[in-house]
Amino acid sequence: MDLLDRLLEHDAWTTRQLIQRCGKLPDEELDRRFDIGHRSIRATLQHIIFNMEAWSALIAGDAVQKSTSPDDGESMPDFIRRLDRAAERLADVAKAVSLRGAWDERWLDVLDQPPTEKSYGGAIAHVITHSMHHRAQLLYMLRQIGLENLPEGDVLSWEHQRTPV
Repeated sequence: MDLLDRLLEHDAWTTRQLIQRCGKLPDEELDRRFDIGHRSIRATLQHIIFNMEAWSALIAGDAVQKSTSPDDGESMPDFIRRLDRAAERLADVAKAVSLRGAWDERWLDVLDQPPTEKSYGGAIAHVITHSMHHRAQLLYMLRQIGLENLPEGDVLSWEHQRTPV
C-alpha cells in the first residue's frame, strides 16, 4: 500500500469511527454548543464531510454542491453515507493526480475571491490535515460530554486494526 492510500484510508476510517461513537448520542448532545471549532458535534462532522466533498469537486474541476446546514439535523447514518461517498470520490481524484504525477501542477480555485491557483498536492494534503484538525476538536467535545475509550485516531492504530499481528 502506498502512502497516499494509507493516508486516505486512515482519514476516512478515523472519521467513521467518530461518527459511529456519536451514533447513540441524543440530539441535545449532538447540537450542544462548545467553545471550539464549529461549536457542535453535528456541525463539525458536517464541516469535515462537506470539505471532502467540496475539495474533491474543485480538484476535479466540477461544480461544488451547496453545503447542508447543521440545522438540517442530519443523522449519523446520513453522515456515514455521505462520508463513504466523499471518501471514495476523494480517493479517486487523488489517485488520478498521483497517476498523472501532477502533484505540483496548478489549478484555479474558483471559490476563492479572487480565484487563486493551488497545487493539486497541496490541496489533497490540505483536505487530509483539515479533517485531522477537526477530528481533534471532536475528540475534545466528546470528552467534554463524558464519552470514554475514544479512539486516538493515529495512523498506527488504524494500521494495527487493519492488519492485526
